[in-house]
Amino acid sequence: MLNTNATNFRKNLFKYLDLAIDFNNVINVSTKKGNVVILSEEDYKGLMETLYLTSIPGMKEKLNEGLDAKIEDCVEFKW
Repeated sequence: MLNTNATNFRKNLFKYLDLAIDFNNVINVSTKKGNVVILSEEDYKGLMETLYLTSIPGMKEKLNEGLDAKIEDCVEFKW
């Protein structure tokens, strides 16, 4: 996570946006009222998808089972 203040963020806006998009950096911008976190749309969508999937009863356990599965136990799925 990159940390900066609002003044520096404003001066280097496009540099910070490129870092978020190109390198998936998360930027924490501090202001007098509080902090703001900047992340790419791709990261945001991934976060929202993860929150959705883990909100489905039993899905978190199924995902963990999949992570623990051995590759030789998997079956190739043809579309």
